[in-house]
Amino acid sequence: MTESLTALAVMLVLSFLRLPIAISMGLVGFLGLWWVRGVAPSMASATTVVYESGFQYTLSVVPLFILMGSFVTRAGMSKELYRAAYTFVGHRRGGLAMATVIACAGFGAICGSSIATAATMTRVAYPSMRSSGYSEELAVGSIAAGGTLGILIPPSTIMVLYGIMTETNIGKLFAAGVLPGLVAVVLLCAAVQYMCWRDPGAGPRAERIGWSERLKALRDVWAVAVLFGVVMGGIYGGIFTATEGAGVGAVGAFFFALVRRTLGWSGLFEVLIDSARTTAMLFIILVGALVFSNFVNYTSMPNDLRSFVADNHLSPLTVIAAICFIYVVLGTAMEELSVILLTIPIFFPLVVGLGFDPVWFGILIVVVMQIGLISPPVGMNMFVVKSMIPGVTTRTIFRGVTPFVFAEIILLAILVAFPWISLVLPRLMRL
Repeated sequence: MTESLTALAVMLVLSFLRLPIAISMGLVGFLGLWWVRGVAPSMASATTVVYESGFQYTLSVVPLFILMGSFVTRAGMSKELYRAAYTFVGHRRGGLAMATVIACAGFGAICGSSIATAATMTRVAYPSMRSSGYSEELAVGSIAAGGTLGILIPPSTIMVLYGIMTETNIGKLFAAGVLPGLVAVVLLCAAVQYMCWRDPGAGPRAERIGWSERLKALRDVWAVAVLFGVVMGGIYGGIFTATEGAGVGAVGAFFFALVRRTLGWSGLFEVLIDSARTTAMLFIILVGALVFSNFVNYTSMPNDLRSFVADNHLSPLTVIAAICFIYVVLGTAMEELSVILLTIPIFFPLVVGLGFDPVWFGILIVVVMQIGLISPPVGMNMFVVKSMIPGVTTRTIFRGVTPFVFAEIILLAILVAFPWISLVLPRLMRL
């Protein structure tokens, strides 16, 4: 266990010295394995990881879902989603902010990226809320928090990476995210109501819209419903795998963008370049994490952690609570994806050894990452919103997301206390 703790400390020091986390994990994992096993096994392990990561069929789901999200963004489906949500809840106090949260959930269901969801909804929802007299805190807070739904409601790139690293069924992870995603929407909308109760002028009511307009707005989101239904329905129904579903989704989103005349040759080139850049970044981080994971597996740390829990008679839920707390603390100081990939090799064997379902733990990981995305000082979604609205101060964004952070913490507590919320759908689906 000494070797693992030493390597973890060195890696954190390198990360705080601004060395990219992928290089930190890969370098420490390579040198650590060299230390405990010798240079030949270390080089063989690193070579195998790089080769298998590049040619593993399962990993093709990552660029395909990223490509699907890029085409969806290009097709402009976010505006229809926001309009449909607005017609139903816009007349309530804080209704436009709740519509933003609901639209983020719908967009996340065909995108899979929290950053893309937050960036897209900033362009769509922020001008509308500000022109309607909404406070900056409520506007930016609801966008940043709503964007986190992009990684909880399937498809989710984070779930894919977790499934690959832990060899957990990706289709089951997608199914497990549906009900927690709906609970998250309710809690985030409750946070909006709290902010409006605290400051009634923060979210004034809009004009009530009749049912004819509501039905028309619902008809406008048929493309989103069809795309989600085909991809997720096919995966849940056992018609095709998650990888095949990603391919179907990417092709479907491509055709929708063509039909809407939002994708020319230059736009297609931009989409492909952006998707390739994002995929390369994720693959580099994944390779570094796998090299580090191989080193941890060669040490006694997983067994030592299980022995520590058994010798001290710690209850399994106490261990889970401690792990979640560690994740939340690390998420306030490090980039969330790096935290997840760094700690999975350490915590996952312990959690499985305690008898917990890996699908359930995967959902907890995603929710903790949601908290990190809107937690100061390095919450990624906050910086996405800040970069797109330079006139808003960082302090305003911090104050705006605070009630939503507490809502996410409540979500985490609910999922820990009631695991069936995450597990009921995977057990019903033919996966």
